[in-house]
Amino acid sequence: MSNTEAQVRPTKKQRELLEFITNFITEHGYSPSYREIMNGCNYTSVATVALHINNLIKRGHLQKRDHSARSLEVVAPDTIDKPFYSNQIKVADEKWLVDNIEAHFVYVEASGRPPLKELDELYVLVGALRVLGLEGAAQSFMPRLAALKKKLQPK
Repeated sequence: MSNTEAQVRPTKKQRELLEFITNFITEHGYSPSYREIMNGCNYTSVATVALHINNLIKRGHLQKRDHSARSLEVVAPDTIDKPFYSNQIKVADEKWLVDNIEAHFVYVEASGRPPLKELDELYVLVGALRVLGLEGAAQSFMPRLAALKKKLQPK
């Protein structure tokens, strides 16, 4: 299944079918049979139900737990239309980010006594590493931040 298929919004009929399945599961504690869906949604055949169910599975709105009866599950209806964001980054992006922060450190350290603004920016960059889950990289910069902070303190 491609990402575009999983992000397609359900049609009006499909939303009605999803709503019926959700309500049925809430009321009974298990998913409806195809015949119960047919009767509940006023379809004329079980084949029509199967067609709609398969399309909803392809679009990522439904899933089957296994190949048994009553195994339909509605896939998080409140998150279907929302994009997923993660704080995980690729190894290549991690290397690029750490290299750029390193270059910024080298520039600031070479200036002798860095301006407070530059030190604040370095703290933000190191904090960003933590937010991205790169705690080890963030910790590696902490001694250098402390040394730069010491340079700013009056003698």
